[in-house]
Amino acid sequence: MSLSIVIPAKNEAGAIGDVVSGAREHFSDAEIIVVNDGSTDDTAKVAEAAGARVISHPESLGNGAAVKSGARAATGDLIAFMDGDGQHDAAELAPLIKQLDNGYDMAVGARDTGSHASVGRLFANGLYNKIASVMSGRKILDLTSGFRVARAEKFKQFLYLLPNGFSYPTTITMAFLRSGYPLTFEPITAATRVGKSHIRPIRDGVRFLIIIFKIATLYSPLKIFLPASGLFFTTGIGYYAYTYIASGRFTNMSMLLFSASVIIFLIGLISEQITSLTYSRS
Repeated sequence: MSLSIVIPAKNEAGAIGDVVSGAREHFSDAEIIVVNDGSTDDTAKVAEAAGARVISHPESLGNGAAVKSGARAATGDLIAFMDGDGQHDAAELAPLIKQLDNGYDMAVGARDTGSHASVGRLFANGLYNKIASVMSGRKILDLTSGFRVARAEKFKQFLYLLPNGFSYPTTITMAFLRSGYPLTFEPITAATRVGKSHIRPIRDGVRFLIIIFKIATLYSPLKIFLPASGLFFTTGIGYYAYTYIASGRFTNMSMLLFSASVIIFLIGLISEQITSLTYSRS
């Protein structure tokens, strides 16, 4: 099967040449696409000189937008994704591709403990993996890894779902699981990036928390809404018991809690139906 390697890059002139050369060295027949996401340095020129096909955004649209542009332009049966900052070794794509030969539709490079940029990043990613594992019912080893290989036909089905920011790996992973496409994880080691990271801890930390809730509503809304509904209903029962014993009456607060539990449950039910329709095209 033919292979396309998509490399999103923004201001990565210091690393992109080696990244493209490494990919070309290990996969000489592959189509290598660098998506220059509004860089203000020589990223595009260096990538093109190294042998990549370059697609340039006139302004920075985000990592996810770059991935989508690359995926749309890719002509290979398989699409591999890797970062342009020097963290990923193209040689490690081989075991991922082998997993697709074994019948998987996507293989994700799962970083080891020492490959995370900081203790905070390690903790955050561990939390995301745990929540995603509970939601999906299977063990997620690395929810946010941008190093992966997928069947192009399957990946392109979900381009409309992918956000333009840094959270595309989260969304595509959960989308594949929700649709019943087999997915596996392969251990990799990520090097220290070249240059400055584009992730801002506070801003992107808040965004990732929002993404966690998005994961839940995207994958299985009732797993969030049903417990919340149950909590309100149980609280209403408890408060009603208290007021009945204390003053022998049913209060407006109890009615409010019961009503909230019903409303939350119905919203969850509708969300579940919408989610099912969203994936019915897959």
